[in-house]
Amino acid sequence: MTREVRAFAVTVLTLAALGVAAGLLWSGLTPRAPYQVTEQGTVLADPTTQALIAADGWFAVITGGLGLLCGAVAWFTARRWMLPVLLGLCAGGVLAAYLTLWVGSMFTLGAVTVEAAPALTAAGVKVVPGALKLTAEGVLVSWPLLAVGFFGLLEGMHGYRESPLRQPYGEVMPGV
Repeated sequence: MTREVRAFAVTVLTLAALGVAAGLLWSGLTPRAPYQVTEQGTVLADPTTQALIAADGWFAVITGGLGLLCGAVAWFTARRWMLPVLLGLCAGGVLAAYLTLWVGSMFTLGAVTVEAAPALTAAGVKVVPGALKLTAEGVLVSWPLLAVGFFGLLEGMHGYRESPLRQPYGEVMPGV
């Protein structure tokens, strides 16, 4: 296996493993939306709940923060294989985001607190916690977008520092 393919594969697999850990973290931190058990199944018990928005927000914060971290670590450690690592950040970030969603939706960690409107609980309605899900699916791109973007920003700043464009007009660069 060539070194470029190995760098790509290691990047993707590392991000996938982080995606599983991020899913467990998302499951542990995010509040659950209250659902009411009826004859037709479970329905949202409190339409004014902010838990659905909180799930999207926590997902974006966790995956976005890990995207920034992965972009920085990848840039500092993979100076020799920039393109394979950059492609690995993109593919691995997409895979990690979907793994975060799947793991966070499947496993329930931490204390699950569900709060419904007082009128519902006073009426004796059975309120149960719902599964985590995303209502704003656009947050799925936060991991790969921020990882690749931060990687590019660091490379752009580094490239500019070494660029002849930084020299004032008309000056001769040393060594030329």
